[in-house]
Amino acid sequence: MVAQPSLAEMLRSRGLRLTAQRQLILEAVHDLGHATPEQVHHAVREVAAGVNITTIYRTLELLEELGLVTHTHLSHGSPTYHSVTDEQHVHLVCRSCKSVSEMDPVLAEPLIDALAKERGFQVDIGHMALFGTCQKCGAQS
Repeated sequence: MVAQPSLAEMLRSRGLRLTAQRQLILEAVHDLGHATPEQVHHAVREVAAGVNITTIYRTLELLEELGLVTHTHLSHGSPTYHSVTDEQHVHLVCRSCKSVSEMDPVLAEPLIDALAKERGFQVDIGHMALFGTCQKCGAQS
């Protein structure tokens, strides 16, 4: 098994350096699980008050280019980022209570396979989000 390069090595290979801010932002994404840039900003500011939201956005873009985080759109607002070290999953978003849960992509395989076979379309599981009503909200209506 080949060891993954560290964040510092990845940045150095691009002529960039590892800063405390970049490290804090990556750690916040890992710790929060699914987080918008605003949520990452809030978490990072608890440790380093001087980090501004522009730095958060730029760093998240860089981390995504490096293949360390990915994003999906779970609402009409900001994208939600999560670590690529997380297992692949489909996001389930409740339109009523706004909760986000995860589903094993195996459950979506019939749809994914049909799209590949019938349309030649390759689904990016990391960006897949299904919107509907969660069990709790469905029971209340």
